[in-house]
Amino acid sequence: MRNLTIKRIKSFVGCLAKMKLYIEDPVAGTVSINNTLCSKLGELKNGEEKTFQIGEQAAKVFVIADKLTKDYCNEYYQLPEGQTDIALSGQNRFNVANGNAFRFDNNPSEGIAESRKRGSRIGLAVLIAAILIGMLAGLLFGRSLLNRSSKEKTFSSDGMTITLTDAFQKISVEPYTVVYDSQKAAVFALKEPFTLAEGLEAITLDQYAELVIQANDLKDVEKKTLDGLPCLEYDFTNTESNQTFHYYIFPFKTGDAFWTVQFAALKGSGEIDPQQIAAWAKSITFDS
Repeated sequence: MRNLTIKRIKSFVGCLAKMKLYIEDPVAGTVSINNTLCSKLGELKNGEEKTFQIGEQAAKVFVIADKLTKDYCNEYYQLPEGQTDIALSGQNRFNVANGNAFRFDNNPSEGIAESRKRGSRIGLAVLIAAILIGMLAGLLFGRSLLNRSSKEKTFSSDGMTITLTDAFQKISVEPYTVVYDSQKAAVFALKEPFTLAEGLEAITLDQYAELVIQANDLKDVEKKTLDGLPCLEYDFTNTESNQTFHYYIFPFKTGDAFWTVQFAALKGSGEIDPQQIAAWAKSITFDS
């Protein structure tokens, strides 16, 4: 036997969810992840470190959020055969397409890059499907609703209030605090309490925005101000559907937490006006 130590580095992303740890077990495994039969090792809270006793054979160790999303919100590390103890570390990284999946640091595992891309593709497809289901549910209210103009509507949930239109409806998408979707845009809000890390309440909003960029390895992000609000903008292209989505991330600081409120819209014909996005963002208030 040997020891496997895994440290989950404290991160703003996915802070409220426990990550589940599984190890390849072709004999007694009960859960299949990426077509690999696995047994559960345990769970890790944000910032937690645990040590497990494992066998000396080569095996993959997986980190997932839950069984429902295990096929796209996952990460594995190929453990070599041997008797030497192993120490690994990693953290959840911001990516709406894969549910902010956990990522091991310095992961040289064969096929891991393709596995990550596949997870993002599947996760984005699931997210789009959830939005389409919401759209279909709206159609059930009757054809006449499609012909009327949208009216302003204020939504309040989990300490956040925002004014959108009655074309939006609240849906559940892990691991976000609250999500609203419509035919043209979706809103993803995530609360990161100050209790995540000592001294977190002392950093500025600009420093927090930089941490979001650095910790989540966001590429080609434009840091700007949109109608007076600090904003991060970037594009994400679904390689399978060849559709590009444009994202606006607005960071906020309240009395007890940082929030990221992200607006996503499909680029192309009928694209949402940035000034409309800004108006929705400026309507946001928090209980604290």
